[in-house]
Amino acid sequence: MAFPPLIAFNLSPSATFFNQAAAFVGWGGFLLVLGTGLGPQARPRSPGSTALLGAIAILILAALGASLWQGAPWPLSLSSAGTLLSALLTVAVGACLSRADLGERAFKAFCIALVVAGIASSVIGLIEVFAPNLPDGDWVALAAIPGRATGNLRQPNHLSSLLLWSVVAAIWLGEARVIYREIGWMLALLFIEVIVLSASRTGLLGMVALMGWGLFDRRLSRGTRILLLCSPLAYLALWEATALWAHHTHQAFGGEERLSGSGLYVSYSRYKIWWNSLAMIAQHPWLGVGFGEFNFAWTLTPFPDRPVAFFDHAHNLMLQFGVELGVPLALVVLGLMGYALWQAWRCAVADGREPGARYTRLFAKVPLGEAAPADQRLPMQRAAFVMVFMVGVHSLLEYPLWYSYFLLPAAFAFGLCLERPDARDTQLASADRGELTRPFVLASMALILGGTLALYDYMRVVLIFAPPANAASLEKRIADGRRSVLFAHHADYAAATVVEHPGTVMKAFQRAPHFLIDARLMIAWARALDENGETDKARYVAARLKEFHNEQADEFFAPCSADDAASGAATTASAAASAPARLPFQCLAPQHKYTFKDFR
Repeated sequence: MAFPPLIAFNLSPSATFFNQAAAFVGWGGFLLVLGTGLGPQARPRSPGSTALLGAIAILILAALGASLWQGAPWPLSLSSAGTLLSALLTVAVGACLSRADLGERAFKAFCIALVVAGIASSVIGLIEVFAPNLPDGDWVALAAIPGRATGNLRQPNHLSSLLLWSVVAAIWLGEARVIYREIGWMLALLFIEVIVLSASRTGLLGMVALMGWGLFDRRLSRGTRILLLCSPLAYLALWEATALWAHHTHQAFGGEERLSGSGLYVSYSRYKIWWNSLAMIAQHPWLGVGFGEFNFAWTLTPFPDRPVAFFDHAHNLMLQFGVELGVPLALVVLGLMGYALWQAWRCAVADGREPGARYTRLFAKVPLGEAAPADQRLPMQRAAFVMVFMVGVHSLLEYPLWYSYFLLPAAFAFGLCLERPDARDTQLASADRGELTRPFVLASMALILGGTLALYDYMRVVLIFAPPANAASLEKRIADGRRSVLFAHHADYAAATVVEHPGTVMKAFQRAPHFLIDARLMIAWARALDENGETDKARYVAARLKEFHNEQADEFFAPCSADDAASGAATTASAAASAPARLPFQCLAPQHKYTFKDFR
């Protein structure tokens, strides 16, 4: 939990792969340890657990089906299916721990790790803002946005969500007397200050969630409830203090820019991608465009008012499912997840008491490895539910759950919320501790192995973009990378964009555009289509590229003078047929209508 968000070192082509690989391997090890405490017959049994596991299973089938029936490349489908399988395992282990009455001990370790990650990330964020010349890019990431804390995850909203979890963890550890309650309060204020420095809108919404926790959870101590209820005021006070410091020292504070025109523009871009997503749902309501195919379909669908960034997600989990799965299946998945969330809420409300028992405010200092007595237990599931709720809200604005270092912790917390202690599972767990050849242990070992093999597989494409001394030729490295099981699309991208005549490597365009289409790839793709006689399709790709108004495409469209481009845009199909000799293909409108399906 603590290590993956702190890795700054990365190698192209992915800036977050090492973080994600560390999450897979690390969580595999954590689940392996936890699995040894569960009996061989342990399994989730509540309706909420069944619903959530069923939703994830449907997504796994949809990921595999995208390659079977919708043309998605197998490396991408296998990667998505493997990630979802790891989430399914994590939910199941979390749920079984709660049934075996081991959830509080696991959650205690989970919260300690979150606090460690929060402290380290806070130090990194403070360095990025107050000492921007110190980061070296290997141990402390260079701030992605000047004047804002981005952490080693390089995204302010990701840093904000991590620190919101750390606030919940510090508060809970203080209430459980694992640490002094006052230390938990001070850590929470530190994390809120760095959330301010991130200037993330997600962080501001998180203050409302913290206030709601303090309002509804009456088992928290009076001082903690006051702190949580005042968290929005603390956020505003720290914001004003930081802004005053910035004005006094003439330093940059990125938070003030969020209130300017550029910050509002980012919001407007988000609204446009949501409207584009709704339009795509209306165009493909029944089966969707295919799991993982959002960027491919959106880029190749005409949207004259599209955002200028190359988005690969809808930035809203519900819209994402609607676009990729179709309305019927998306409603099934969202319905199952919503039902599971409702069951988690019911368990959280009932946490800390037996049926018919009254709530108690007693908090006993308990050694780290022992569980509290039933009548002195601090509600663990309420804090876990707050974490799930926070990342759920974030998923309505961004896509944090597409990263394993958010998906797996969220899945674990969700699993802990879905079951109540059951005497039968508790007795089985105590009686069978010596038997290690059980499903969860083996599955956890497979997760460790899978993460390790993925790291080895990734290094095959790293050699293309960052060759060592005495490396093989570029052609040889690309050929080897295209044999990668999970990352061959990166090698295809290199093959498509480095050659002078991309039409000679048309096979590269079978996989590369399905990961992320950008300006460089679209230019190569359009030229490849033109060189292979599919000039009208080349015009269509060029027309979609023009909608992005990307600076990298200026040279590509340079042959089109203002007058010729205007006339070419309005050229009818019959006029376009006579124009190629006068203008390059990218200056003319396509003669036929196409959809993204025509480019699979």
